[in-house]
Amino acid sequence: MSQPDSPLQALTIIPVSEQSLSLRVDEQIHQEASEYLRAGLQGSANSHRAFVTDLKQYSAWCQQNGYEPSPLSAIALVEYVTFLGRTRSFFTIQRHLASIAKLHRQHRVGSPTTDEQFKVFMKGFKLKKTVRQKQAPDFSLKQFRQALDALPHTPTGLRNRAILLLGFTGAFRRSELAALDINHILIDEAGLVIRMDRSKTNQFGEVEEKAVSYASEAEYCPIGALQAWLAVLDRKEGPLFVRVRKGERVTGERLSDEWVNRLVQQQLGEPYTAHSLRASFVTIAKANGADDLEVMNQTKHRTTTMIQRYDRRRNIRKHNASGKLGL
Repeated sequence: MSQPDSPLQALTIIPVSEQSLSLRVDEQIHQEASEYLRAGLQGSANSHRAFVTDLKQYSAWCQQNGYEPSPLSAIALVEYVTFLGRTRSFFTIQRHLASIAKLHRQHRVGSPTTDEQFKVFMKGFKLKKTVRQKQAPDFSLKQFRQALDALPHTPTGLRNRAILLLGFTGAFRRSELAALDINHILIDEAGLVIRMDRSKTNQFGEVEEKAVSYASEAEYCPIGALQAWLAVLDRKEGPLFVRVRKGERVTGERLSDEWVNRLVQQQLGEPYTAHSLRASFVTIAKANGADDLEVMNQTKHRTTTMIQRYDRRRNIRKHNASGKLGL
């Protein structure tokens, strides 16, 4: 048998029926479509974790009160929201309702969250509850330096120093810090560039980058702190921030975002949270003359409204326009 002159001719001599080929293609398309649907239903990793946590509590309440989780009546949902209202904020309850609506969509049944009487109930619930969202307080540079100075020169201390400095200067969310990998980091003479594949405002994996500059004081330089931690890790891939066990034994286990939150509270005090890193970045950068677009380029906010909300400057004498009227 003569050899085919081209790859195309080689394909034509393989005995595959059109029907069997069509079936295999249909199966592949079906599988891909199912994966896309599953990803759409689950959402981001953080959203899926919140969904699972919310449903666990919701299912337990339904079982205790003799209700089926899906479909749930509007009256039963009123009872559940009232139950949550004893210990949860209005905004947390909104997240629980989104999880319940998502569960009903997955089961292809109507959600009680769309019931008109339930909407009237929620209007009254919102009016009666305190709806002002609790904001994470900001810290001063003096407080921040003191927190850094208290860290020991051990693997744990070097890791924590890098987390705090990078979280502050990069205006990172705690979930973003926890998700960083070593190969997301590029350090050169110009500074540091961090690539983020996904974030709260970037659910679809479009590549975002943040830049961090060298600090004038070496002991408070985020790039120097990160280089010191990378030297401890001594590898070129894998999670950036990992657990350190007893005896200062560095593991390959990625830190959770909740651990980042506990670190901030441990070093700066109970009122502060990981969100204070972002709030303090905005407040201090604005106070030092940064404009909204410069700040947004680091925080990745989409609107200046959010920047104004993050700005914690509340000194009504210092930050007041009445002295700039020309009188």
